[in-house]
Amino acid sequence: MSDLTPELDRLGAALERAAARDVAGEATPRRGGDARAGRLMAVAFAALALAGGVAFAATRALVDEDTVAASLPAGTFSLIGTEPTCTVVREGVEYHCTLARPPAPEVEDWTGTVEPTVDATEHVNGGCRALDVAGMEWRCYLGQEAVRQQIIGAGFLGDPSAGPGRG
Repeated sequence: MSDLTPELDRLGAALERAAARDVAGEATPRRGGDARAGRLMAVAFAALALAGGVAFAATRALVDEDTVAASLPAGTFSLIGTEPTCTVVREGVEYHCTLARPPAPEVEDWTGTVEPTVDATEHVNGGCRALDVAGMEWRCYLGQEAVRQQIIGAGFLGDPSAGPGRG
């Protein structure tokens, strides 16, 4: 769970600050309420956040080689029909993918070319970097690792996709 989305990270930080204020006695009761009701609401909110984190982790656990392979042509038009197969390098984070067919010939040297990946919900979930001239081998990264690898920008991760990108 160390690879949380920025929204979950901000939510966790806000919960920590609220809990610290409550423990220090800085919480102020709301109109008609008491401090106990505020604590109960904070606990309920924390449980909801935890449930969201568990759901996020469960979604990540569903990522396998086949879903990563499907996300590559879903993100880039010139990779449609290439039939990628992927193997795990670091489970849920990094994959090595090989194409059965070469990508569209619009690029002479694919080496180092970066392309986004798009998941089954049609959201950008990571990206890949071509490892060879022909564009037959790729290293793919999911989530924040794709941002760290400078394949996609942080603001692009999780964005909806209107279909495979062109150009």
